[in-house]
Amino acid sequence: MGAAGNRNLLEGVRILDLTRVMSGPYCTAMLADLGAEVIKIEMPGFGEEGRHFAPFKEDLSTYFMLLNRGKKSVALNLKEAEAVKIARDIAAKSDIVVENFRPGVAARLGLDHKTLRAENERLIYASISGFGQEGPMSDWPAFDLVIQAMSGLMSITGEREGRAMAVGESMADVATGMFASWGILAALFDRERTGQGRYLEVAMLDSVFSMLLTGLSRQLFTGAKARRVGNRHPETYPVDSFSAADGDFVLVGFSDSAFRSIMAAIGRPELVDDPRFANNVARNEYEAELRGIIADWAKRLSREEAVAALQKAGVPSGPVWSLGDVVESPHAQARKLVSKGSNTVLGDIPLVRQPVRFEAAPEPGCARAPLIGEDTDKVLADLLGLTASRIEELRERKVIS
Repeated sequence: MGAAGNRNLLEGVRILDLTRVMSGPYCTAMLADLGAEVIKIEMPGFGEEGRHFAPFKEDLSTYFMLLNRGKKSVALNLKEAEAVKIARDIAAKSDIVVENFRPGVAARLGLDHKTLRAENERLIYASISGFGQEGPMSDWPAFDLVIQAMSGLMSITGEREGRAMAVGESMADVATGMFASWGILAALFDRERTGQGRYLEVAMLDSVFSMLLTGLSRQLFTGAKARRVGNRHPETYPVDSFSAADGDFVLVGFSDSAFRSIMAAIGRPELVDDPRFANNVARNEYEAELRGIIADWAKRLSREEAVAALQKAGVPSGPVWSLGDVVESPHAQARKLVSKGSNTVLGDIPLVRQPVRFEAAPEPGCARAPLIGEDTDKVLADLLGLTASRIEELRERKVIS
């Protein structure tokens, strides 16, 4: 990382954030990490739905804080025409608008891309939804579990003979947020050349489906159905998890050379010449026998010993860590995976930022997770030029809070 004081990559870029819960907030949080000014619109009193998701600390959602780091919160009652006008005025002074309402809601509010871009031709407007702005399911409500189920991800996740399982995190939301930020940055680059803004939309189902490359390579090219196989790779063996005496670990035998290294590590080099394991096709056919051989070796060792032996032989491998293991690891400390943020009520809080490191970019500062409407007065005064008396009048009429 470069010396502190160098310019953040998105410094000077302003984003009007009309998103809620996870996919949209994750997108705008990534952009805030790069220095963009993100103005988040929330309903007075209630805030956005994510503020009501557990876990909580002193009645504040820690889930919300991780997703809304580095943003400004402006409380606008969008049921009031004056509040919508304020949002439009902010959009007119912004570079980007991001929303993840149900399709049609932004238009009913008067905050759709056609309306806002008519007032600001340089505006980049991103719509995030579950199933897209068009299509037979465009009006379906979408949550991460629904998308995992319908995208095909759940169908290929879980033990071979078990039920389809969801991934243990909201991966559909996270993936969609990342794709949206990628699209926004591409549009921002294009605007540098053309001077024109652009509308873009991304759907959660499309996003997850596009990531299922191993299963799709089977489904689309061979006609064979993708299937659940537990922790092993669906096409290559041995790529799997095993149990040592005190915990689980994984290893990756992705080639004939890697397989030879595994056999050397477990003290069975003669098995390289066993016709049952001569190539990947054979190793898949005799998976049970090969798994048993490696499992017998693993159960006599501690996890640390097993991984050390494999690493010494050049085999990609590692322990199955809990989140706590990762947080406490020397690697996480050295890489600063958890950084310090702030909150007006809680003081110092831990945050996790986007992971890309840019040469000559400043070290990230202490991002604040805002309270509901914490920045309303300052944004309306500094950005829109509203007087203190006008702001107080709006507050008394419950247009803002």
